[in-house]
Amino acid sequence: MTAQANNTIYGFSANALDGSSVAMRDFEGKVLLIVNTASQCGFTPQYEGLQTLQNQFGDRGFTVLGFPCNQFGQQEPGGSGEIKNFCETRYGVTFPVFEKVEVNGSNAHPLFKFLTEASPGMAIPFLGNAEDIKWNFTKFLVDRQGKVVKRYGSITKPDEIAADIEKLL
Repeated sequence: MTAQANNTIYGFSANALDGSSVAMRDFEGKVLLIVNTASQCGFTPQYEGLQTLQNQFGDRGFTVLGFPCNQFGQQEPGGSGEIKNFCETRYGVTFPVFEKVEVNGSNAHPLFKFLTEASPGMAIPFLGNAEDIKWNFTKFLVDRQGKVVKRYGSITKPDEIAADIEKLL
């Protein structure tokens, strides 16, 4: 059964920062917030809010999944070790962070192709079609059944998503 056949994220996998493969099925039954991140972006302080959500809801079956991406202004230039060190020392991140991925275009990670098709954004001239992620810190809320519930743009602060997470828990 493919992820698209059952319309969930559970058929996908991604590499953790240590290079090990992580199946999205490992998060089955949890509410997820999947975010494309970057360490040198104006939205980077959102890591703090994402960690706050993790702290607030983690023991109730919620987790944030961070996916560093260097496609927007080259704002994630470092390697996996640098990303891990930055997230842990600067923001105390305890949620899973994965290896850098592309989120748009022909080399987009299959998980992000699925997420953007399941929850398209807005078409903006010169910034791509509706499915394209427009910038770092785009967020996708996924329910306990692995289905995409909602997409949030970069400007949406993590604390603004708390009520939506609460409804799914």
